[in-house]
Formats: sequence, C-alpha cells, structure tokens
Amino acid sequence: MPSTRTVERSSDALRVANRYLRYERPLSALLSVLVATAFLVTYAATSLAAGVVVGAVLLLVVRVPIIQSRGVVRLETDDDAGAVVDSFAGPTPPMLVFQWGIADEVTTDGDGTTYHISYLFGRRSVAMTVETRVETRADGERVVEITTAVDGRPWATYTAAVSGGEDGTTVEYEYAADRRFGLRRLPQRIVARRYRDEALGAQGYAVVEREERYGIRDASV
Repeated sequence: MPSTRTVERSSDALRVANRYLRYERPLSALLSVLVATAFLVTYAATSLAAGVVVGAVLLLVVRVPIIQSRGVVRLETDDDAGAVVDSFAGPTPPMLVFQWGIADEVTTDGDGTTYHISYLFGRRSVAMTVETRVETRADGERVVEITTAVDGRPWATYTAAVSGGEDGTTVEYEYAADRRFGLRRLPQRIVARRYRDEALGAQGYAVVEREERYGIRDASV
C-alpha cells in the first residue's frame, strides 16, 4: 500500500483563497438567515402554518439541484510546457485553488489526492478526491485530464491542453460539472468570480479568455 504524505501549497495562492473564504462563508450564512427571517416574518404576520409553508418552499428553492455549469478558460504563462503539465497533473491543479486552498489538509498517496475540507466550525467535513491522467497527442500537444469527486460522488471534470512556444505556454482547459447545484451555492459562485483570476495570477497564470455556460435542468432527471 502506498504511503500517504501531506502536500505543501503555494503561500501566495493560499492568501487569495483565504480572502475568498473570508467573504464566502458569511455570504452563504446570510442566505440561511434570509430564509429564517422570511419564515419568522410570515409567522408573525399570519400564522404558524403559513410560516412553515413559506419556509419549506424557500428551502426547496435554494436547495433543489437544478443548475449545471461548464465552460472554457484560456491561460498564458511564462513557465515552460513541462512545468505547466506538472502543475496541472500535480496534487494542486491551478483551477482548483478554492478547493485545495481552503482545505484543512491536502494529502496524496501516489494514486490520487484528497482535500480534507471542514465547515460549520468543524462540525461537518467533506473529502474531495482528485485523479489526473496525462496524454500526449500526435501533434505533441499534452493534455491533462482531471476528475474530481466529493465523498465518492462525481463533482467535475477538467481537460487542459498545454501548448508550449517561444513566448511561453498556453493552456486551454474545459470544465464540466458532473452534478447540479442549487441556489444556495450561488454565494460561492459570486465570490469565486471576484477572486478566481487573482488566484490564477498568484500561481503565474494570466487569464486571456473565459467562456461560461449555465444550464437549468429538470431536477427529476
């Protein structure tokens, strides 16, 4: 059985991830407070039954998984292609900075990497596992495929194509969520949009282009 070791993380990226966390957690908590406030206001103005109905409907609206995301991001860096491939295929891929950056610990056993993330003041925790595979195409372009899962359930897949040149290296990665999320995850998305380019910049990558697509699907599917 391969031994498990703790992974060192970029201090510059960690600082950005901590700023993300500082705003994301209170904003996520605010959403819960708003739901509770709606229940109390309805209860005070009408009846307990009406308050329960309003609260239940709002909880359903924010929790039901109906939104799925995908997109393409193009990056440039001065690092050579080999170093970039190692970075994306390593235990802390640049685009997952808001996962490994807020984890209590990052461990790897040689076969894969696990981000141990706690929340609600340590009362709850999740384990995100990351597995990578590198492929070299006929034209010499190298592709890194990254698959992630949370507590054993597929989370998202990333495919990064790395092309080296005289002026540096270009990375174009495509991502697709393997699960839908509810409106309660919107605070995370909003704060991540504010800090994601800065977090990539802290790791030496400049964002050249970004295309995002969000789809709403029937939660019963």
